[in-house]
Amino acid sequence: MVSKRLLLTPGNKELMKLNFCSLSSGSSGNCYYLGNEFHGILIDAGISATSIRKFLKDMDISMQSIMGVLITHNHIDHIKGLELLTRKNSLPAFTTPKIWESILSPQKRISRDCIREIPLQQMFHLAGFDIEAFPVTHDAPETIGFHICAGDRKITIVTDLGHICQTSAPYIKAANLLVIESNYDEQMLENGRYPYFLKARIRSDHGHLGNHQTAEFLADNINDNLFHICLAHLSKNNNTPEMVLQTLEQTFLARGIILNGRQRISVLNRNTPTDLISLV
Repeated sequence: MVSKRLLLTPGNKELMKLNFCSLSSGSSGNCYYLGNEFHGILIDAGISATSIRKFLKDMDISMQSIMGVLITHNHIDHIKGLELLTRKNSLPAFTTPKIWESILSPQKRISRDCIREIPLQQMFHLAGFDIEAFPVTHDAPETIGFHICAGDRKITIVTDLGHICQTSAPYIKAANLLVIESNYDEQMLENGRYPYFLKARIRSDHGHLGNHQTAEFLADNINDNLFHICLAHLSKNNNTPEMVLQTLEQTFLARGIILNGRQRISVLNRNTPTDLISLV
């Protein structure tokens, strides 16, 4: 195991412009961009490095402005492009020692100069952002979410978790922009063709969040400081954007919840980038 000292830039509290975009979200690959006027970061690299570079170029975002990639866990739909990003772009990659141990192998040609180890629940600084990794429950050796602050704007990203535990809940509740999993429709999963063991894995506390779980949590915790909800990591076979929004709408309606007019809800695309979301 190679440990590298964190060579990070101080947080800049005065940045005004902040943009978020999902490049891809789902079991085929996950990758998210967050950037200010000067620099950007990626969260996960579960699509090819070629696709990442193309999508960023299409949005007029220079690859040279990307200061690092944050990795949530070792599943291939979150690290597919990591090797080439470290070898060809010399992009530093940040995750916990336990996740690095699960990623690195003789077959993984990660550039050792790009490995950065980060602690759990301790803030570090990168590209003008204050970042904190926190544990979530998922069927990997270790899985983390990220809480990212830029001045008074807070972004929380949690894309693979079987349930929302006491440790992760405060980070999710604190977000102004929340990227949260809504993986499967319970009825579609139950009536689908997956074998029983796979259905049980998905529904377990270390699997994925279903539409009703996500909707109930959001209904319990919606507040005026939560400006944008991005529903992520939809299953190709057991969900649709229409089912996600219908479940959320029905849950909010049953609770008498009315959005304040400034709040926005998005379902992230599985294979193509979303429009940039600006946090002002």
